[in-house]
Amino acid sequence: MAKIKIGDTPPDFSLPDQNEQTHSLKDYKNKWILLYFYPKDNTPGCTKEACSFRDWWDKLKKLGVVILGVSKDSIKSHINFANKYKLPFPLLSDQNLEVIKKYGAWAKKKMMGREYFGVKRISVLINPQGKVQKIYNNVKPENHAEEVWHDVRQLTSKKTK
Repeated sequence: MAKIKIGDTPPDFSLPDQNEQTHSLKDYKNKWILLYFYPKDNTPGCTKEACSFRDWWDKLKKLGVVILGVSKDSIKSHINFANKYKLPFPLLSDQNLEVIKKYGAWAKKKMMGREYFGVKRISVLINPQGKVQKIYNNVKPENHAEEVWHDVRQLTSKKTK
């Protein structure tokens, strides 16, 4: 299983979103991209995280951040999730786990004493130069969008000084 590092050129991909539109990294050249991996549509933590990005959408967009959510859920599941919570960003369906595995988001998990493989809640921030700027391994769903906003704001203000 691949594991990306800060400074790497992240692997490109082509995945469909909830509107059956295909997205690739190359579509967002010269932009900040937050690729956030999440376990499952309509679960408590994933809903909090998605709604947090929705609530911070305008502020993140002003900084030029593109948000792409990725899970192994189907397009149909993404349609329902995006509509129910009025999510303004693409939710990408990776049912074959190709991208999830390339980015190191497929891992052994433990719940109630049971071990299984599943999608880890991680995010990858890609800078406008197309390099991995930051990897968020310990995401707190409620405030992740704010954390990303602060990080990008700080990184962009350094470049303008």
